[in-house]
Amino acid sequence: MEKIRIIGAGLAGSEAAIYLAKKGYEIDLIEMRPKYQTGAHKTALPAEFVCSNSLGSIDILSASGLLKKEAELLGSTLFKLAHKCAVPSGNSLSIDRFGFSKEVQNIIESYKNINLIKEKYEKIDTTIPTIIATGPLTSNELCKEIKEKFAEEDFHFFDAVAPIVEKNSINFEKAFFASRWDKGEADFINCPMSKEEYENFYDILINSKRAPLKNFEANYFEGCMPIEVMASRGKDTLRFGPMKPVGIFDKRIKTDFKKHQFYAVVQLRQDDKMANLYNLVGFQTNLVWGEQKKLIHSIPGLENANIVRYGVMHANTFINSPKILNKRLQTKKYKNIFFAGQLTGVEGYSESISTGLFAAINMDKYLKKENMINLSNNTMLGALVDYITYENHKKFQPINSNWGIIGELDDDPKKLKDKIYKNTKRSNRAIEEIKKYIEE
Repeated sequence: MEKIRIIGAGLAGSEAAIYLAKKGYEIDLIEMRPKYQTGAHKTALPAEFVCSNSLGSIDILSASGLLKKEAELLGSTLFKLAHKCAVPSGNSLSIDRFGFSKEVQNIIESYKNINLIKEKYEKIDTTIPTIIATGPLTSNELCKEIKEKFAEEDFHFFDAVAPIVEKNSINFEKAFFASRWDKGEADFINCPMSKEEYENFYDILINSKRAPLKNFEANYFEGCMPIEVMASRGKDTLRFGPMKPVGIFDKRIKTDFKKHQFYAVVQLRQDDKMANLYNLVGFQTNLVWGEQKKLIHSIPGLENANIVRYGVMHANTFINSPKILNKRLQTKKYKNIFFAGQLTGVEGYSESISTGLFAAINMDKYLKKENMINLSNNTMLGALVDYITYENHKKFQPINSNWGIIGELDDDPKKLKDKIYKNTKRSNRAIEEIKKYIEE
């Protein structure tokens, strides 16, 4: 069968490579790491999680959960592996980073028709069927090549990574395990703050030194904003965001604990299979490391925390998809060339995997001269692709899966005021469309 090039062995590229290898194609999977590192990646393994280790909710009544369900129905390998490598995380799908990437590598190596090439890819050959999935840290050389091939300016914003601490260094006389509103398993470590403790934390944060941003203008994406930028919007911004105390209760408090509310709460999520490491939820940051240490040690329960990874911030590149791509993630100018993953302007791990799968399905159908998949915006995946390829954006910016992009329901407006009813109807409609596509 025909040879396909897949550029980038991240989440999108790995998903695409495995899907197309199963179809029998010869695959050249080209990855520049570890010969050329990004500054954010830590290993040479494929499908490495760089920021959080969470794929988001598994509840199909959530936008992220529905997206995962759709991709699983369409044949995703990586979501299947994520469940295999899951760590306790309440109603979310969080994974053991190293274990997951190792599983992906094992599968890639098991296919004799996947040729993994560790080299930097700089020139696009438009005569060879290619999926470009180099992610938010695409090399400068390939960025320049994309710009020249498609006559489009590239875009940059900054993606921030949260710190990780060792569990055995956390003071559980102050910290405690709980889930919000006691729903699901108590998988999150919570570090509560009084008003005085929060104000001390806030003062340290606001006055901390930040690392230089080098050659890029800071154009932040709302879904992964550094905590210091959020804090600059107002003293209580964090208390209504990642440090929201609502629904977090310490059962050790002898009074009616459900009536007791903390002033602010820092949550930590399990980051590895053995539950030795926990990341600070919503604490993506670009503070210099000395300032990060001071800030983290000001949090009750983390006074002596051993910090195994400090936060960093890095440039995130994405193409002007509305002008470059059609609704099949195929470029309008070169039919052999597809894009997938965060380089297209989707934001998030689940979104990267899903668009990698979507591009692979369409590459297969394109080469077989079959009708390509074109899901409606009644599905979460279809809505995501529809959004990033919508030609009338005044200013195109990255997007997560969310209910705001999905098609409206034709139903009784009074019934639709019930969120559970509405999301159930939307989820069922999406799953029915995916199943119908598969049957046909």
